[in-house]
Amino acid sequence: MSATRVCSLSELEQDAAKRVVIDGTPIAVVKDSNGDVHAIGDTCTHGDISLSDGFVEGDTLECWAHGSAFSLVTGRPLNLPAYEPVPVYEVTIEGDDVLIDPAVTKAVTPDIH
Repeated sequence: MSATRVCSLSELEQDAAKRVVIDGTPIAVVKDSNGDVHAIGDTCTHGDISLSDGFVEGDTLECWAHGSAFSLVTGRPLNLPAYEPVPVYEVTIEGDDVLIDPAVTKAVTPDIH
């Protein structure tokens, strides 16, 4: 699969998330407080809740239902009750177009305890 245009960069609000679905894969597209664009799985791993309805703070997206915050960079939950990460997708910006390939996820190194 190749990258799919999901929206224009100008459609994304800073510190907000937008839900998109590519071939049945729900993805939260987020412009963080630095203006960087991220794409993570849109379903909270604690419950079947859309993360794009949550709150963006810095480089995290917090689930509105139970408060688990996920790193937009790694997909890892930063607090309970979620303990499983969400996928993180590569984002390509071409002009004003935001493109995502749901078949390409970023590799995340495991936590070392």
